[in-house]
Amino acid sequence: MTTFLIGIIILVVGGYFYGSYCEKVFGPDDRETPAISKADGVDFVGMKKWKNSLIELLNIAGTGPIFGPIQGILFGPVAFITIPIGCVIAGSMHDYFSGMISMRNGGAQMPKLIKKYLGNNVIKFYNFFLWILMFLVGVVFVYTPGDLIVTQVFSQEAAVGNPTVWIVYGAIFAYYLIATLFPIDAIIGRVYPIFGGFLIVSAVGIFIGILFDGGASLTNLSLAGMFSQHPQGLPFIPVFFITVACGIMSGFHATQATLISRTVKSEKEGRMTFFNMMLVEGFIAMCWAAGTMVLFGRGTDVGTASTLIVGMVSKEFLGSVGGMIAIVGVIVLPITSGDTAFRSLRLMVSEQFNINQQRPKNRILTSAALFVPAAVVLYFSKLSPQGFNILWRYFAFTNQFVATFALGTIAVYLYITEKNYLVALLPGMFYFFITLSFIFHAPIGLRLDELVGLDPSSYTASFILAAVMCIGYAWFIKKRAESNKEQILKNVLS
Repeated sequence: MTTFLIGIIILVVGGYFYGSYCEKVFGPDDRETPAISKADGVDFVGMKKWKNSLIELLNIAGTGPIFGPIQGILFGPVAFITIPIGCVIAGSMHDYFSGMISMRNGGAQMPKLIKKYLGNNVIKFYNFFLWILMFLVGVVFVYTPGDLIVTQVFSQEAAVGNPTVWIVYGAIFAYYLIATLFPIDAIIGRVYPIFGGFLIVSAVGIFIGILFDGGASLTNLSLAGMFSQHPQGLPFIPVFFITVACGIMSGFHATQATLISRTVKSEKEGRMTFFNMMLVEGFIAMCWAAGTMVLFGRGTDVGTASTLIVGMVSKEFLGSVGGMIAIVGVIVLPITSGDTAFRSLRLMVSEQFNINQQRPKNRILTSAALFVPAAVVLYFSKLSPQGFNILWRYFAFTNQFVATFALGTIAVYLYITEKNYLVALLPGMFYFFITLSFIFHAPIGLRLDELVGLDPSSYTASFILAAVMCIGYAWFIKKRAESNKEQILKNVLS
């Protein structure tokens, strides 16, 4: 219990002071934001701070800060310290500067910022991984709400051979397809903030339940075996950070922060809108991790599927009615996020291949073409008991690798403006190392250590190569920042 409470203190107190520092580094002022200077009543529309903050939270919080921590707590109570520290110095910082730099660039979206600050060659790699990320977000956000509906609403097993599973998946896909023709988001948008409220209230309810009922089941951190408690023997570095993903760092968040940057009326609102909303997501992650540890401490099998854990934690601390409300929120939010992900991917694909999206037929065909491989991925992930964990790790790897591009962009911007660029460069180097060492070694990746004849459980070769490339990452960022600064000076002088 003590370790959990220390983690909450780190999140709140550390978030307050580091958020203040990041705000000081950026230096928000009274200049007109794009919401004012480019107001068009459509994309650039000034909104109230509370509304921007709520929308930002709803955009970034879905099943990410729930399913990741549920799996991450298998690494033990060290998760209660690592999640808040990472959320403060990496995730919240990433979201804040992404949104603020977008505002300073007229509300530009991430691809445009990547191209401006990292160059034409980097944007090609970024777009490739962004496509993959959007695809995997869409797939994961069919899988998780679909299984929750089957297990918690219909009380059936979410097995590959259960026809109900595929009917539910099909219904979600059908919604995504229909959403390309009709403005269903205009309807959903009116009610899904309510479900977002359910998500927050459920996290608070779990937190209160832990304080008064489940604290005895929370183990505290000890130096002995601190990083080696996973039941399958998975190494803390890099697998923990890949597993927890959204509770600490998410590249997807940058794409959402840049959208909200077009509706913020004052730069001084950015800290609340971007930085603090990621802290709220970190709090949600902490509560679900703790709730899961309580269940494990009371005898729940650690191999229980994450979708079942969601229902069990909800009902354990919120009762039957409150638990069902929480589950409904967890179901609805990822569906609305999956809709956005597939719609974004459809637009990217159509733009790349010059497919006119004004015609409904083209929108349907393009979307259907994306749903076919998504259905195939869903099928094969359902065949294996570890299917969801594998799918999640592909998603989490891509999500965090995409974040390294945003962190590099932030570092270049801060270097050019003569600010402390290390606040972004150091987390960028760390996550570049984490993501590369994971994909170099993992069975879902290159299996580098096996290829060079080392023990398959060893990360030696993968760590060395990732470390070398991590140094290259830092060298490139600094070189790019210096060249950009020189170019800006030339433009000013000319």
